[in-house]
Amino acid sequence: MPLLRLTSGGFGQLRTFATSAALGKRMKTFAVYRWNPDEPDKKPYTQNYEVDLDDCAPMVLDALLKIKNEMDPTLTFRRSCREGVCGSCAMNIDGVNTLACISHIDKNLSKPSKIYPLPHMYVVKDLVPDLSNFYRQYQSIEPWLQRDKEAVKGKETQLLQDVEDRAKLDGLYECVLCACCSTSCPSYWWNGDKYLGPAVLMQAYRWIIDSRDDATDKRLSKLKDTYSVYRCHTIMNCTRTCPKGLNPGRAIAQIKTLLSGIVKKQPPIMDPAGLEKQTAQN
Repeated sequence: MPLLRLTSGGFGQLRTFATSAALGKRMKTFAVYRWNPDEPDKKPYTQNYEVDLDDCAPMVLDALLKIKNEMDPTLTFRRSCREGVCGSCAMNIDGVNTLACISHIDKNLSKPSKIYPLPHMYVVKDLVPDLSNFYRQYQSIEPWLQRDKEAVKGKETQLLQDVEDRAKLDGLYECVLCACCSTSCPSYWWNGDKYLGPAVLMQAYRWIIDSRDDATDKRLSKLKDTYSVYRCHTIMNCTRTCPKGLNPGRAIAQIKTLLSGIVKKQPPIMDPAGLEKQTAQN
């Protein structure tokens, strides 16, 4: 759509004139990684697509959707929420692991935007990485509240938590498991089968530090081998690339201090089972 602007003439009348953006199309080149498992003899390659930025929304995901809907329906990628909260559209854009739905298109028309799947992962097709190992590792940390005394089904009560204890979870629970941090970590590239990686370790710390959880010792004991945590060498690529602005490196450092015994998990300020005990007394 041509972009027009209204302006006042010498006698107060309105007239229109085309802005510079409407004088010619702003064509942006996107160099997209392609690989089709149905063509095993064909090596991966990059395919160029020309997109008119005046006819496209501002995010990289918008450009990919435009390419898929209007130019090449065979292009394959994951996407869902388009709001940066599901982690589906994680990919490497111009050398940075990020979410396509919250990554603005580079307006430099002379430089193509290079889009690849997350690095050092098996590729299912085009921009879709195989996250099976990543999710298995996440499952291994048992990411749910564990209590010494499980509530009787049908008689569950709310577990209490003080505001100060709740604040300890800030910067941890917001993780969307996009794997941007883990796939930017050199230690994870080389030891991804044994080292849990920044994303999973940050979630492990989220449950370790939760004042309502009783399985702290069990959780820490599972991380005491030489690979699960200690392959982290504080390179901090994870923190630099996180599209949510979180700090996995800090969470890993906190786990190390707990494993070393330098610090101990503090007892809860508020008894999590307070309501349960009150109900039992009544």
